[in-house]
Amino acid sequence: MKKLNLSKTIQHIVNWIKTYADNANIDTLVVGVSGGIDSSVVSTLCAMVGKNVILIEMPIGGNYNTEGVGAKHILSLQSKYNNVTHRVIDLTDTFNAFKTTLSNTTNHAESDNYKLMLANSASRCRMMTLYSFSNIHKGLVVGTGNKVEDFGIGFFSTGGDGVVDISPIADLMKSEVYGLAEELELIPEVVSAIPTDGLWEDERSDESQIGASYDELEWAMGFVYENTRHEQGIDPYLEYNIEDISERENEVLSIYLKRHKANKYKMLPIPICRLDDSFYI
Repeated sequence: MKKLNLSKTIQHIVNWIKTYADNANIDTLVVGVSGGIDSSVVSTLCAMVGKNVILIEMPIGGNYNTEGVGAKHILSLQSKYNNVTHRVIDLTDTFNAFKTTLSNTTNHAESDNYKLMLANSASRCRMMTLYSFSNIHKGLVVGTGNKVEDFGIGFFSTGGDGVVDISPIADLMKSEVYGLAEELELIPEVVSAIPTDGLWEDERSDESQIGASYDELEWAMGFVYENTRHEQGIDPYLEYNIEDISERENEVLSIYLKRHKANKYKMLPIPICRLDDSFYI
């Protein structure tokens, strides 16, 4: 795998964001910050653009921690850039009201699907909050998804964190995002934080949800790319010898392929039922 030129990539992304915002006549960038590596890198890149940046923390459940990783990262960023402002929007009461209303209308409140729905709904509450600030300040909502999540396994919520205006790190693998974090000299707490989407009451990690680490998923994504055959008139298919990989690699490959297939609809444009001239009189 080729090594990323970190300094060149950083400058390219910063210029890309600025050019897009300039062309759209936008002066404000809105970023949801969790304390994770992705949102910390994206918020830093946005600060470097020079436009107004609004960083929003959106806790759901429990007490907001001013000593949390997200808050520490924002303070560090504000010490370097005077164009960065910060808001904490506690969505706990809003989300609990939604949850109570919905639970009164179903007898499935203990099912796994219901619990997954709640996690996705938490993400959608945060999306609405980001777009509220975007509308008020005539800004852009900046996405924080990386390549593995957005185009590998579809690890995002439809109508939630999958809804953004621009996505500056979606062509970067997770390991490359960590490389940018080190190049940007982010605080150590960000780099060492365990990746989590923060949508579950038990605060489960991304790895525990997926069943594989990001390093393993990157390997699987690359393996699929290298071993996929494309023939005219035939759908792409994976061709490999199971003896060439270890038992764990085969397990990770199965996890990757299953999630990629199940979530592929998220990664494609919304299907449109087209009408040709024959439908018109």
